[in-house]
Order: sequence, then structure tokens, then C-alpha cells
Amino acid sequence: MEAAPRAYGGGGPRAGNRPAASGPAYVGEVTTLRGALPPGSPDYVYVPVDVPPGTAELHVSYTYDRPSVPAGTRGNALDIGLFDERGTELGGRGFRGWSGGARTEFFVRADEATPGYLPGPLNPGTWHIALGPYAVAPQGLSYELTVTLTPGAPGRTPRPVYPPPRAAGRGRAWYRGDCHLHSVHSDGRRTPARIAELARAAGLDFVNSSDHNTTASHAHWADVAGDDLLVLLGEEVTTRNGHVLALGTDPGTFVDWRHRARDGHWGHFARVIRQAGGLVVPAHPYAACIGCAWKYGFAEADAVEVWNGPWTPDDEVALAAWDARLCLGGGDRGAWLPAMGNSDAHRAPDAIGLPQTVVLADDLTREAVQEGLRAGRSYVAESRHIQLALTATAEHGARAGIGERLAVLDADAPVTVRLEVSGAPRRTVRLVTDQGVLFTGRPLPVSGAGTVQWRTTAAHAAYVRAELRHEAALGPVPGAMSAFTNPVFLGPARP
Repeated sequence: MEAAPRAYGGGGPRAGNRPAASGPAYVGEVTTLRGALPPGSPDYVYVPVDVPPGTAELHVSYTYDRPSVPAGTRGNALDIGLFDERGTELGGRGFRGWSGGARTEFFVRADEATPGYLPGPLNPGTWHIALGPYAVAPQGLSYELTVTLTPGAPGRTPRPVYPPPRAAGRGRAWYRGDCHLHSVHSDGRRTPARIAELARAAGLDFVNSSDHNTTASHAHWADVAGDDLLVLLGEEVTTRNGHVLALGTDPGTFVDWRHRARDGHWGHFARVIRQAGGLVVPAHPYAACIGCAWKYGFAEADAVEVWNGPWTPDDEVALAAWDARLCLGGGDRGAWLPAMGNSDAHRAPDAIGLPQTVVLADDLTREAVQEGLRAGRSYVAESRHIQLALTATAEHGARAGIGERLAVLDADAPVTVRLEVSGAPRRTVRLVTDQGVLFTGRPLPVSGAGTVQWRTTAAHAAYVRAELRHEAALGPVPGAMSAFTNPVFLGPARP
């Protein structure tokens, strides 16, 4: 059977015409659907499938052609997902799963589903296989879907159990976390159990589930959370104009990704994240992969992922762009955007906790960690071994730490900036202000511990932040990042 591609609201032939399940010899109807997508196809194409009463399982497998393409031209790449009888409207009411390009087949039953997909009733009606042509070759993209509908008694959908919103913390303390991780429920290769094992080994206190465009993993984290590991739930909302972390949302919160900046829907979905108790964190905003660079602006963001995985040139660009915005608002929260760092780990050899965000929180709870991240009381480090303490102290005794504002009585009065470091052998300390790098220290000793003091004034520096860099290979070119802090703002006392 040939199936024409269908976009939002379009028409198209239906898969089905399946006979009633009348005897034990009938084990399921198999239907083949074929279609072709030209270059410039819609971002998402919906192929309808009629699911009759009495269906116990829906199974889909697919293939597509990969013709040779000229040098510098993208070849075919086709993502896949599923929406049930409730429809494909924006907002995801009918969402049942997404595997992107990570799988060639999936199934859904009431009691179980392929990772990335949600178990639940197979209600009769028109379901839709969602195709996402991530890239289409100049020759076009031909695909073939094989749909198997198996009859039988419906199973019982298990009631999901989610991880608790708190762990046994140490009261107000510095907690380490990695909030960008991928499991087998999207394009990762690690189970939640393996991720939790590696997170503990990396010295992390909390993690955030962030699989691409699906919440299917949420019900699989409860068994791996514990008093020593807080598990937050979320999603990496993977649009064609950038990726954003929905960080620490209510369990089961789905955030639709089927929009571009030009569509004007982003503000709505940012509110969806916040209404579900989550933070909005644009991820790897200057990454070079298709659709990865952030195009929605930062007005809706609560923080930004400046450091993503091992330090690369796009992280350097992200750092410079983030730093350029720090003067806005003079340190008033809401006018500046805190920085984060996460591993974006998918599989070996990706290292969970490289980097990690270290946040000052009142306790190891979802709300306290989020509040610390939102306030910018945090720094980013490449490993558990690095510890930083950055403070600014005014002549009259007032003191401020990372993410805070030091109010001084006289803008020309001396301010003492103090950075204490441990666990960073041979790293170079740099102190950065709105004028650039104003202090560069000698490499720390092999013990990795050291203290730097530097004096400035609020008139001379709108803010101060610290960096630790590895030794550079090319003279004046800065070395790879080892750690950096959010800023301490300096300014006159306000009436």
C-alpha cells in the first residue's frame, strides 16, 4: 500500500482494513506503507493508521533510503514517533512516544512499551505515525513503514511511580549535579540504573532526566534515586531552532517541540515548563549540529548551559556571549542569566559529571536546588575534585558571594576579591570583569590548592567572576576550561 506523506491537517490514505479478530489463527494484520519526501518537506509528516477495537499491540518498523550525496550535502535522516487517537495537535495531547533516529522499530501495549514510548490503552480510532525528516538528500527520501496490529485482551497499565522530590541533604551546602543526561529512552545507551551508578561515582548529589522529546523515562527513575541522589525529571525539548532543558518539571510533563522560532509558540511552552515547576535552560546555544543553535532569544530563560561536555570552541563562544550580557541590570536578578554546565552524556566514553554544576542550596530538594540555580549561586567544574569559593568584601565589612550583589557605600572604595581553590593542580586562575581579564595568576601548585586576593572598586568593575584554565598549548590562547563561577556584582548601595 502506498501512503502519501501528510502534514498538519492534511489528508492521506489510511493503514488498516484489518479483519475482526475471530479465531486463534489470526495473529495480527501487517500493513506496509510507502512514501517519498522531497527536499523542503514539512518538519513533521503524519501517516494515519486505523486501530480497531480489540487491538492489544501496535508495532512499527521502518526503513528509508540513503543515497550518495555530493560533498558538503546532508544525506537522509528520518526521525519517528507516535500519536494516539487523541490527535496530533500542538501541545501533545495524543503523544505516545518519540525515538527520533535512535531506533528502527517500536511497540506500544497497555502494559509495556519500547523505551521512549508510553504504555497505555490502545483505544480504537485513527492513530498517527509521526515522521520527522531531519535532513533530506537532493534526491528526496523514500521510506517504508511496516505496521503490525495484534489483537488480544488489553493488559493493565501500571501506575507510574516517580522519584521523591527530596534526598537526605546536608542542610545549606554546596551540591553537585549534572542536569543534561540521555538514557535508553532517547538516543542514549545507558539505563537509568547505570546513569545513577556513574553519577554517584562522579560525586554527584543530583541529576536531571533530559531525554529528547519524551517523558517515557520518568517512571523508571524511582528505583535508582536514594538518600544520596536526588533525581529531577525533565525533557530536552529538541526543536529545529535549538534545544532547551525543561529542568525539574512535575512528573509526566510533556513539552512539545514541533515549532520553530518564527511560529511564535515558544513563549507558551516556556510557560508550560514553569507552570510545571521547571526551569527553562537553553542547551549548547552555539552548537554546530543541525537545529542545535538557539534561535529563540533568552528573554524566557532561567539559566543557560554555557558548558556542554568536554570544552570545545562552541563553549568558548557561549562563554563570551554569556559574559557580554552580564552588565545588563547591574546585577538585578531577572536582568542577568546564570550559567550552568552539564555533560550531555549519551554513552561511553561520555563522562557523566564532565562538567558539573555546583550549587549552593538550602537543602537537597527539587525546590531548593532550582532556587539556587535560578539565583546563580553556582559554579561549574570539570570534576568532583575542584572546589571554589569566591567572595567580594567591602571596606565597611559587607560581603557577597557567587550570584550575589555587593552594595558599597562609595563606588571608589576598595573591594577585596578572594578566591580559594582546591583540587586544581597546575590550573591558572583568571579574574574577569566587564572590562575583560584583569588578573591572571601563576599556575597553582601540584597540590591544586591556593588562594588569590585582588583589589578593585565598584567604579572599576561592574562584576567579578573567576575562571580556572588548563595550561595553554598556543601562547596567548587560553587553555581549556577547568572551572568557572557565576559573577559577584559590585555596585553602589541603593536607596
